[in-house]
Amino acid sequence: MAAKVQPAPLTRPLSEIAAEIKADYARQGKPVYFAAVPYVDAMLHLDSLRDRFFEDSADTVVLYALENLTYWRGEVATRVKTELRAALAAARQGVAR
Repeated sequence: MAAKVQPAPLTRPLSEIAAEIKADYARQGKPVYFAAVPYVDAMLHLDSLRDRFFEDSADTVVLYALENLTYWRGEVATRVKTELRAALAAARQGVAR
């Protein structure tokens, strides 16, 4: 059973997180999963979960990115996905950055 994610505000810009996602995929010698590419690329232009990317809210972009990063594996993937889930949970509670 997976551990419950504790809500936590975002502590770094989404653009930095997106860059880390791309770098980890490259380190693993694979491209970012095709369905996640538009969302990870959009995150490169976002700072916080309150931002917007054209008509989409940042939290929606992050949610869709997470849904399409399910096959991204490894220590970095686990840490980053946990960080993003915690930030989304905090945003729902009104605590997000």
